[in-house]
Amino acid sequence: MSDTVHINLGHSFTGACNIAMACRSERPETCQCNRDPVNSILFRMLNSDTTTKMKSQHDQHVCNSGRGCPCERNRKVSLKHPELVCEKASEVLLKTVAFIRNVPSFYQLPHEDQILLVRKCWAPLFVLGLAQERVNFECKELTAPSLLKKILLNQSSNDGDITLKPDAGVPFREVQKIQMFLCKLWSLDICTKEYAYLKGMALFNPDIRGMKFQHYVQTLQIEAQQTLMEFTTMMHNRSQARFTWMLEALLILKAIDSNVITELFFQPISGEINLEDLLLETLFTIG
Repeated sequence: MSDTVHINLGHSFTGACNIAMACRSERPETCQCNRDPVNSILFRMLNSDTTTKMKSQHDQHVCNSGRGCPCERNRKVSLKHPELVCEKASEVLLKTVAFIRNVPSFYQLPHEDQILLVRKCWAPLFVLGLAQERVNFECKELTAPSLLKKILLNQSSNDGDITLKPDAGVPFREVQKIQMFLCKLWSLDICTKEYAYLKGMALFNPDIRGMKFQHYVQTLQIEAQQTLMEFTTMMHNRSQARFTWMLEALLILKAIDSNVITELFFQPISGEINLEDLLLETLFTIG
């Protein structure tokens, strides 16, 4: 495997996962969509004749997750300290490029296959890099101010508050996936060689459509997987439990959205960028 995955990106990691890498924002109140308006004193004063009708309609109400609803699936977050975290993320991205360059088997593939692999696999490699460099970050929750608050504070809808924009922030659930993956690897105390093999498995993904040498890519992934299994069982008393845990972590990794990675770690300081094109340019044009 040493001829296949060749990396020198840092030091070994020790210790268990002592950092709760999570968004330390306060959990919003329970969704207000299903609160009973009929029991409100103000409602009864203003709508004494329609209470019965509204009660009947409310019994059939279901939260439709519209704009402004604080339901779990609509929670949006952003980095609490974007300048610091984005700088670390940029360093991880450069090391991701360095890893790919140090894999001889990658350059044995046709150029078209190389491009496909970079476009589809950069995000998993990047998140593995976050884990290896132990990049911790905090998030803050974005919430739209209530209409009453805007009236009391004499705010207009054009005050430039980014929380009012429908595309501001990233879904909290997507950040949770990153959190789960990082904490999983940190709890396993992955060493440098294990990270290299995991990255080899992530880079050589045979499930990508359109590749010319798909079978060769599959062979490389299997080789990386077998080498990882042999290494972990040898280092941990012939037990395959550690290897199984790593495979479970990779399943979480596959579910992470690359667009969320871009929006969370790079857009705060770089704005709207095509990260895939930037990676390809850096990988193939800079010697």
